[in-house]
Amino acid sequence: MTIKQSFTADDIQVFLVSNLAKLLGVATDEIDVTEHLENYGLDSAQAMILVSNLEKLLGFQPSPLLLWHYPNIEALSQRLAEEVQDGSPVQDTKVVASNANTAPSILDLGAEAVLDPTIHPGAASNVAIDEPKNIFLTGGTGFLGAFIIRELLQETNADIYCLVRAVNAEEGKSKLQKNLEQYAIWQEEFSSRIIPIVGDLSQPLLGIGSEQFQILAANIDTIYHSAALLNYVFPYSALKAANVLGTQEVLRLACQVKVKPVHYVSSVAVFESTAYAGKVVKEQDEFNHWEGIYLGYSQTKWVAEKLVKIARDRGLPVTIHRPPLISGDSKTGICNTHDFINLMTKGCLQMGYFPDVDYMLDMSPVDYVSKAIVYLSRQKESIGKAFNLQHPQPAALKMLVEWIRSFGYSVEMIPYEKWQSELINNVTSADNPLYTLRPFLLERWSDEQLTIPDLYLQARRPHISCQDTLHALAGSSIACPPIDSQLFMTYTAYLIQSGFLNIA
Repeated sequence: MTIKQSFTADDIQVFLVSNLAKLLGVATDEIDVTEHLENYGLDSAQAMILVSNLEKLLGFQPSPLLLWHYPNIEALSQRLAEEVQDGSPVQDTKVVASNANTAPSILDLGAEAVLDPTIHPGAASNVAIDEPKNIFLTGGTGFLGAFIIRELLQETNADIYCLVRAVNAEEGKSKLQKNLEQYAIWQEEFSSRIIPIVGDLSQPLLGIGSEQFQILAANIDTIYHSAALLNYVFPYSALKAANVLGTQEVLRLACQVKVKPVHYVSSVAVFESTAYAGKVVKEQDEFNHWEGIYLGYSQTKWVAEKLVKIARDRGLPVTIHRPPLISGDSKTGICNTHDFINLMTKGCLQMGYFPDVDYMLDMSPVDYVSKAIVYLSRQKESIGKAFNLQHPQPAALKMLVEWIRSFGYSVEMIPYEKWQSELINNVTSADNPLYTLRPFLLERWSDEQLTIPDLYLQARRPHISCQDTLHALAGSSIACPPIDSQLFMTYTAYLIQSGFLNIA
């Protein structure tokens, strides 16, 4: 049992402002307590760090879903103050292995995949653009989006209009620049070609208003849609507005005034259904099965790609690009330190144990993924096709552990059940990144009451072919770097240099 601490809404608000500012690397006066938390671009790991810090303050762990139900600091602080005002004891919310959740209610994803019938390219004049002058991009403040911007700036002469959540265009441009700077991409000479469009992917007409939507539709020649709200904790309903309805609005933009090709960044997660376990799935294979897709994020990607395919069948020119987990730049090692791979690696290093499981590291470097997307999207024969950007030669998790040991780190591989026990009993604070991932790692799903990592064991996964993609890239100089000791050395050197990892 843990005794709740007594705090006012103002106390909690000050605490949240301070913690959010620290997470984002900004001053506290830049945090607006009435601003939707989603607009700050919190990923699932950062959200869980915020929840973990609240636990230290309040004496109990709030549900991560509170960040969805009470989506700004003002509302969240008030709700938490109501929760603790009587100072009564509450049961500790630590996850224990015996507390297996019942399977969630079944969501019919097929019924969700319905595209607005008014979205049809036949209503627009068909304009073929070989060399676009104006490109519209979503996801420019994300990791992959930053590298797609770099490729588009280098491979085209187009201006890049980037959808960004911001108070005004000046703040939007600043957000885009800071994101490019953190990945060592920003070049001042490109500044005039990066144009912020203040809006919101989760809102009708992308949150930019009917008049500007029409102006944008008339000016834009090509669309790259790479934005998605990535959160491993939130359910489908919390992610639908941005990931599904946002995709619908992008398709609407593509069909207004004139036809604009859409190059959509999907995910290999569309094949997560248990129906594909052990089977080979190719680029142009249909994915009609959704049963056994449990992550809300993966569910939204399944539905969103279905919408894109419906638009394609109505005559809209599209290409679809499905990356796996995306790792850092293969040349510089620069990466998103908040991604799942890095958080798991750091957490397991701190714990001293990796789970001895049959996992294959099918991560693809971000420079390969971004180059492939831009190159393939510019080939006429790509229109209407999907591409799997899966790594062609994934490496076993055991190889990763061997490379880690070669750097002098002392780690051991232990049976998965024992590793889970270590996670439950010994990872008790956000000082270890695994703590923020515990809901993802320990919550049980499906009729078999399996955790998400159980569901991702190699025997339960499909074999995703990328042969057609490699064939389409054969005429270029683009090749996926091998996952080997050299690549791992590049990544580790960056993670140590950036302070994310300690020297062994």
